[in-house]
Formats: sequence, structure tokens, C-alpha cells
Amino acid sequence: MRLENRVALITGASRGLGKAMAIAFAKERASVAINYVKNYKQAQLICEEIVEVGGKAIPVQADVSKVEEVNAMVKTVEDVYGNIDILVNNAGLFAPFNLIEDSPTNIDRLYEVNIKGVIYPVQAVVDKMKESNYGRILNISSIAGLGTAFAGTSGYSATKAAVISLTKRMALELGEFGITVNCIAPGFIKTDMALRGGLTEASPEDLKAVADKAMLNRIGEPEDIAYTALFLVSDEASFITAQTLTVDGGRKDFLSHSA
Repeated sequence: MRLENRVALITGASRGLGKAMAIAFAKERASVAINYVKNYKQAQLICEEIVEVGGKAIPVQADVSKVEEVNAMVKTVEDVYGNIDILVNNAGLFAPFNLIEDSPTNIDRLYEVNIKGVIYPVQAVVDKMKESNYGRILNISSIAGLGTAFAGTSGYSATKAAVISLTKRMALELGEFGITVNCIAPGFIKTDMALRGGLTEASPEDLKAVADKAMLNRIGEPEDIAYTALFLVSDEASFITAQTLTVDGGRKDFLSHSA
């Protein structure tokens, strides 16, 4: 029971990677707060799934790009559970992006969700983490923030690179308070967001072509990220901070690939 008596807030947890992390954390006895923006029904179903197996979970609504909503969400979690020990900044937006021609609206939305959506939750939880001299913050970036394999994702890549930089800066500023800050950079993982990113109508051949780009010859599953996250937020990783861990099956098609 690696997370017993811990409270975890996971943003963007109504599906995909966030859902997988919520379930994995709950199995290790964390009390989980599942953040969603619009899909209350899906968030509630995940909570019910967790409660049915003896875990604790609540749905909490907030658009992470809006500071007032983030602050209200954190207050709700603290009112229910008393504190927040673990924050996973998982909520993110993927959108095709033409670096030369794209509109300011698309640029702004990527920045708001993918960068402000990391900063605001940290600001909201960090005071109490400092008071308790304990905290685990985990940011979810992407291998797109480390390199590039194809065109059309410049905006997404730039914001995810910023998440990696923020991770190091946050770790530097918060380490003296017993708070670790780390980052996971997933490769292609089988989630709704990844499939909408260009493989919505993917044939088995298309999926095999993606799998063949990994040294392990497969596409990642949400659980591959969830189990990595579980380690990084546990006490087993208490001396690890400011790190970005690539979890991509060993991608072979990157122009640059280093942390």
C-alpha cells in the first residue's frame, strides 16, 4: 500500500492517462480527486469504479487554465480530504499547429492549457505542502518536448518543452521544503487524445507502422505511464527530483532525443 494515507489530485483524469493513474493510485490506497472539465458523467463513473473496490475518489470540476477554477477545485479537495500530498499535472491539449500560419487563438489556447494549466495547480497546492514539509508534484509532458519526428505539432511541442523546463525550476525552488518535482515524457500512448491526433481512422497497418518506430515494437498503454507515475510519487522515489523520464518504448525516429 505505497500511497496509504496520501491524497492525490490528478488533473485531466476523466479519461486516458489520468484515468489510468487514478486507478493505479487508488489501488495503492491513495484518496484520489479526479479533475474533469466537462465530462462529469465519465469522472463519476471512474470514482464509482474506485469506490467499488474499496478505494476513495471524488470528481472535481475545473478548467486548469482558469486560476479561479483551479483555486476552487483545490479548496474542494482540501475540504473533503484535509490536504493534498500528490499533484499530477496531466491535463493537456493537443492541436495541429502550423508554425507560420496558425491563428493567435490556437496559440493562446495551447499556452493557456499546457503551461498555465501546470503553473496554476502548483501555486494552489504548494503552501500546504510547504507547511507539511512533504509533497510530490508530477508533470506530464511529451517526447514532443524533447525532439521531433513529424511536422504540424510545433505549438504542442513548444508548450511541452516548457513543461520540462518548469519541472526543473519548480524542483529547484521547492526542494528545500521536502517537495519533489518530476516529469514524464510519454511517447505514443493508446489514448483518445493520441488517436484524435491523426490516427482516428487508423488501420491495423497504420498502428503497426507506429509500433515499428519503437524498439519494443508496440504502442504504449495508459498503464505504462500510470505505473511509472506511481513510482515517482511514492516514497521510493524520495531522492529523485528535477528529472524527466522518457517512457516511449525506445522511439527510433527522432531528430533529437535527449533529456
